[in-house]
Amino acid sequence: MVNISAPAQRIWQILTDAEKFPRWNSTVIRIEGQIREGEKLRIHVPGTERTFTPKVSEVICGDRMTWAGGVPGVFHGVRTFKLTTCRDGSVDFAMNERFSGFALAFAKGSMPDFGPIFQTYADDLKKEAERAA
Repeated sequence: MVNISAPAQRIWQILTDAEKFPRWNSTVIRIEGQIREGEKLRIHVPGTERTFTPKVSEVICGDRMTWAGGVPGVFHGVRTFKLTTCRDGSVDFAMNERFSGFALAFAKGSMPDFGPIFQTYADDLKKEAERAA
């Protein structure tokens, strides 16, 4: 989690503008598609030729959204983005990902530690939102 000194509306605007993601987010090279409920995304990240294809499965504007990918029951990941406005007007941003399915037992050993990646993502978001605020 990271605290951002910017309004939730501004942070939400940044989080849902797929076209501008690579300008501020060092963990993403490109996103194809639009970040809105029901849309399928194609996410390109540094260091791999693999393209991630989550579906934007839930959007509560200005509050939270989830992206889900994989095959439920086999190997399924759900990434949640959450904004919580604090009393001083700043916003706590949290992002997590949960995996499930029987293939998780086989894949677990080869999966990266997402903690540092998520921290970089959050730090990049903070820098961009505060720069623009």
